[in-house]
Amino acid sequence: MITTEVTFDELAALIKQAAGITVDPKELKQSADSPFDSFGLDSLGLLGIVGELENRYGRSLPPDSERCRTPQEFLNLVNSTLKAGA
Repeated sequence: MITTEVTFDELAALIKQAAGITVDPKELKQSADSPFDSFGLDSLGLLGIVGELENRYGRSLPPDSERCRTPQEFLNLVNSTLKAGA
C-alpha cells in the first residue's frame, strides 16, 4: 500500500506551479494557520492546486477544497481524502 500524503514542501511547489508564487516551505509550515492570502494566494490559485492534485492522484477532492482558508486546513482535508481512498 502506498501512503499518500501531501507535505508542506509539496504544497509550496504546487503554489509555485499553479499560481506562480514562490513560498518557502518552512515559512508555509510555520505559518500553517495563516490565511492563504497572506502568502499572496487567492481562491483561483488554490483552485489550480486542487486541479493539479486531482490529476496527480487520479481522484476528486471535495468540492469545498478551494474554500479552505489556511495551508493546514487544506492539507488536512486533502490528506484525509487521499487516505480515505488509499
